[in-house]
Amino acid sequence: MQWYFVAALLTILTSSQGILTTLSQSNRGYEYDYATVPFLAEVFKLLVSSLLLWREMRTSHTVRMTTDWKTVLLFPIPSVIYLIHNNVQFATLTYVDTSTYQIMGNLKIVSTGILFRLFLKKKLSNLQWMGIMLLAVGTTTSQVKGCGEPSCDSLFSAPIQGYMLGILSACLSALAGVYTEFLMKKNNDSLYWQNVQLYTFGALFNMARLVVDDFRSGFEKGPWWQRLFDGYSLTTWLVVLNLGSSGLLVSWLMKYADNIVKVYSSSMAMLLTMILSVYLFNFKPTVQLFLGIIICMMSVHLYFTPPSALIQLPVVANPERENLK
Repeated sequence: MQWYFVAALLTILTSSQGILTTLSQSNRGYEYDYATVPFLAEVFKLLVSSLLLWREMRTSHTVRMTTDWKTVLLFPIPSVIYLIHNNVQFATLTYVDTSTYQIMGNLKIVSTGILFRLFLKKKLSNLQWMGIMLLAVGTTTSQVKGCGEPSCDSLFSAPIQGYMLGILSACLSALAGVYTEFLMKKNNDSLYWQNVQLYTFGALFNMARLVVDDFRSGFEKGPWWQRLFDGYSLTTWLVVLNLGSSGLLVSWLMKYADNIVKVYSSSMAMLLTMILSVYLFNFKPTVQLFLGIIICMMSVHLYFTPPSALIQLPVVANPERENLK
């Protein structure tokens, strides 16, 4: 399977996630407990990965599975990072508005490139760095509102704590992605075995969150397992399946491609969501959106096109042929 096919499919699923989540609301609210969605998505990924691992073990006798505890205990770390990131995310939103947070979130594009270079020792060319910078500029441009709007005025009026937490949130998101890629490529273990370990801990951490929420509410609505599917509709189940399928595609990209491909896929999904929102939710397109799309397309071309195709070198005449004439 080619990486660009997986990346394109991930772009479509990621773009669908926001739309499906919006459609799952009723009267601008959720009739279900939204904290159960990531838990069920982790369970879905765990079941699919376990089934694929079982099939792989039946059809092949060379399935590699590292089972020593030193390796296994590395897999909870991404869940811990994401847990910290989620708390920092909520803390950031107490200081800045949603628009400012989304714009600062684009810093993870650049921070992913930096961590990609530092931790994974992957060298990027100057043209690729320019492509990453253009991607960050393009996504930010598409999100900036017109001057005179309240969101535009509030962009630079938040407390310094908000900006510091926003930067930390972006760095944590990038760190989780880069560390997950490190885990997936650390050895030649089966992708499905690595997924089983990753999603087991992911499901446990999400279950722990549900338990904590119960204690915080004093079990007002009963224990989480009794109301797990309360308020679920067909659209809600599509949200769960979409989120789970996206996670499986991300793990494939981490194993066989890299984090930068995932970053590009996520950024393209954001732009695709904005375009689809024009038709689905009467979202009014802006000049900034069109400019952002153009800049992002230039970024994709600059990053993935071979340098020889970007720069036309002058043809140098062969002196030996000239002498023969």
